Amino acid sequence: MQLGDAIEVTVEKAVYRGLGLARHDGQVVFVPRGRPGDRLRVRVESVTPGYARAVTESVLEGGPAQRAAPCPVFSQCGGCAYQHVDYGAQLCLKEDILRESLARAGVAWDAPIPVKASPEEGWRTRASFHLQHAGGAWRLGLHVEGTHRVVDIERCLQISPAMNRTQRALAKALGERSQWARRVASLDLAESADGRQLVAALETDLEAADAPALAALAEAAPWLTGLGAVVGRGGRRRYVSLRGAPYVETTVLGVRLRAHVRSFFQANRFLVDDLARAVVEATPPGGLVLDLYAGVGLFALTLAGRVEAVRGVEINLTAVEDAAHNARQAGIVNVRITHGDVRQGLASWRPAPDERVILDPPRTGAGADVVRAVAGRKPAVVVYVSCDPPTLGRDLRVFAAEGYRLDALRAFDMFPDTHHLEAVARLVP
Repeated sequence: MQLGDAIEVTVEKAVYRGLGLARHDGQVVFVPRGRPGDRLRVRVESVTPGYARAVTESVLEGGPAQRAAPCPVFSQCGGCAYQHVDYGAQLCLKEDILRESLARAGVAWDAPIPVKASPEEGWRTRASFHLQHAGGAWRLGLHVEGTHRVVDIERCLQISPAMNRTQRALAKALGERSQWARRVASLDLAESADGRQLVAALETDLEAADAPALAALAEAAPWLTGLGAVVGRGGRRRYVSLRGAPYVETTVLGVRLRAHVRSFFQANRFLVDDLARAVVEATPPGGLVLDLYAGVGLFALTLAGRVEAVRGVEINLTAVEDAAHNARQAGIVNVRITHGDVRQGLASWRPAPDERVILDPPRTGAGADVVRAVAGRKPAVVVYVSCDPPTLGRDLRVFAAEGYRLDALRAFDMFPDTHHLEAVARLVP
């Protein structure tokens, strides 16, 4: 098999990152968006000693779970991987991928993995769109899969009508002011779960003194409750408010949580309560809880009434400020979230008897050093929240080597139509 070859393959199964796995003359071929059972004519784009990667030129015969993708730019945009797969089949694919990711890491789990479904449209409360000048016009949207070319998106099904109206209004306003558009790389949107608050942040190469000129963009979207710009260079980059407040609020399990547009917060408006409830239920009541990668206090504050105390650590200072505000607003006094690196936090806290640990790392996972540091504290239980099955499997393998086994596993389709999957794993000695 050589670069540029046109071949026919049949997809055997779905694997992580929205790929279909097929074989040709015994060699593995990965095909983006290939569905199990698809018979495809593909063109080879890259060849390595272990596998080839190819793109679909035509579907000769569709697999059993096929449907027409509801988005007109699905075939170009890299935002979704499974829109052309029946939603029920998507959940099965994701369960299989999670199970296989664990098995490849040597973590056995034979029991069913319930995957909580989500509405497919309007689920996202946080979104980022890239701005690019091409073909004599400005485009605002997502990247073509595997490239840095931007697909202009008139209506993204993942976000609400208000968020779509905002991104189109700001795209038009920037397109009419090229002197500003050249200084903007991307647009971040954050919306409250109830839709009452909507904030936009422009990622720019401006200095703080130049940012006020962008305030005029607020006229294009007067419904925004907040508009700001990220300015400065290197470690001096910061958010400058241009109008309104930079926060949105969401109530989770009865706790009102504020999150800055630049703070991390779970993006699915429909499943955030279910996810938080799963973490609460997996954490035994009483004792001290360590909340690593604590964010704005989603898990720490929803757990506060069940445990003696929660200590948290978070690297994003804006999120730490949100967490402190959220604790004060709720009258919660047994939660303290500090600013710092997870390793520093673990090193500064003396292990407590019967300790519980919550891990909610970024997509790259916690990593072996953090896992060993956690296991070395001999906690009674570890609750690991993951949005990436392969890194979850990798980290659970390290936990196993340190004497911890997988005790319970649940999954949540926080990112419908995409290849991402949220999982909550409970580990015990």
